[in-house]
Amino acid sequence: MTVPLLPGERWWGGCVDDGYQMPFASGFQRDLRSQQNNQVMPLLVSSHGRHLWSETIFAVAVDDQALTITGGAPVLAEPGGGLRGAVLGAAQAYFPPSGMVPHPLLFTHPQYNTWIELQYEQSQEGVLAYAERIIAEGYPPGVLMIDDTWQRDYGDWRFDHARFPDPKAMVDRLHALGFLVMLWVSPQISPNGRLYLDLRDQGLLVRDATGEPAIRAWWNGHSAILDMTNPAAIAWLEGRLRALETATGVEGWKFDAGDFSHYRDDDRIHVPGPAASQTQAWAAFAERWPLNELRACWKMGNRPLVQRLCDKLHVWEPLGGIAGCVPNVLALGLLGHPFSCPDLIGGGEYRSFNEHRDQLDQELFVRHAQLSALLPMQQFSAAPWRFLDAAHADLCRQAAVLHTAFGERIAALAKDAARTGIPIVRPLAWVWADPRALAVNDQFLLGDDVLVAPVVTKGARARKVLVPPGRWREARGQEVDGPVEVVVDAPLDHLPRFTRVG
Repeated sequence: MTVPLLPGERWWGGCVDDGYQMPFASGFQRDLRSQQNNQVMPLLVSSHGRHLWSETIFAVAVDDQALTITGGAPVLAEPGGGLRGAVLGAAQAYFPPSGMVPHPLLFTHPQYNTWIELQYEQSQEGVLAYAERIIAEGYPPGVLMIDDTWQRDYGDWRFDHARFPDPKAMVDRLHALGFLVMLWVSPQISPNGRLYLDLRDQGLLVRDATGEPAIRAWWNGHSAILDMTNPAAIAWLEGRLRALETATGVEGWKFDAGDFSHYRDDDRIHVPGPAASQTQAWAAFAERWPLNELRACWKMGNRPLVQRLCDKLHVWEPLGGIAGCVPNVLALGLLGHPFSCPDLIGGGEYRSFNEHRDQLDQELFVRHAQLSALLPMQQFSAAPWRFLDAAHADLCRQAAVLHTAFGERIAALAKDAARTGIPIVRPLAWVWADPRALAVNDQFLLGDDVLVAPVVTKGARARKVLVPPGRWREARGQEVDGPVEVVVDAPLDHLPRFTRVG
């Protein structure tokens, strides 16, 4: 299918990890069928009020004249209304708003994840020490996620008592400190022992084309995988998780994995379908908990699901680094995922973090904390007080306080997103159909009345900001009448932001 471009038309969509390349320039190509580790939606949206949807995966190529779509079953619609009309028209047609929102604490307060802080050495002692220090350092308590290796084995979703001798006492203490508690979980099953044999014999595992249980490579080795299209597998896993909630008091789950690459189109599963159907089924399972988080997803737009960006490197560059956070979060919103998290502050890709841990870029750490302060969610892991000097660590604390100050506004926008499908954070083109606005992907609007322009360039102490029509006041008092491009001071202790005043 070839879609000729209209004069001045720009397009977004497909794979969230490509957000930093949106709107697409001539020469862009992406085969969604090869995407492995992020949110993917079979949707493209246009600045001129058009959208293209396919129920199945496709490839897209862009040149100066047209979009070329290969594969899938694309349908082009022209509801009008600019970018806003394209997004909301697609939502109403294919993924209407659910009216449901994840737990409000995910928006109103910072989140804390133990992954980078403890990595593969999760323990009761380490978790409690981390939580106690969060409070001692003046950070607001919020949701605390205990990451991988809390469990006995993959599929054996019980605490490893060598590392966690009294998990209920630990959770009780975390509650007393003001935290809600989530645990890491995945659909992987370690391919040995009685549990694996039982699940195999009950037909609850994904089977390959030969009919044998599929043992697939993933970042923690090789594992079998639950067939999440099978109601019996869903009931088995939910039973395990609910029992642990009852025994310990944990409230939610970080649903990791589920990547496209873990499945094959010719797998034998309970409900026949392509590899992406398992990714979609994993997300549908997560929806049973208000406290949830996903990193890989297929479709499932406008569902009450938290979508975290793929693990960021400890680098500045937009490809894999913090400069890609804002444009990728904007892409999430345009593709029907408003409840977004820009990954762990400082970078959640642990190998990259470990490579730099003896000489962390403290400026990068602070700017990442700032850019997430006015995004829907802000998630810490590596402890600023442990890796940064006192001055930089305090700037991270200030960013956490700023997020909390805006928390009720963000939570209100989340409720509105659940009702209307309008993203919490929006590109300038959402409110201003001007060629200058179309190209901007390093600023965002929180709602329609707060304009945020994070600094994502090392050493920068000022930046250009494109201000849309209206009268706006910068946080330090400067007032401007838009549309106008201004240069704003951005010392390391400041996140440039404007509020509409007229």
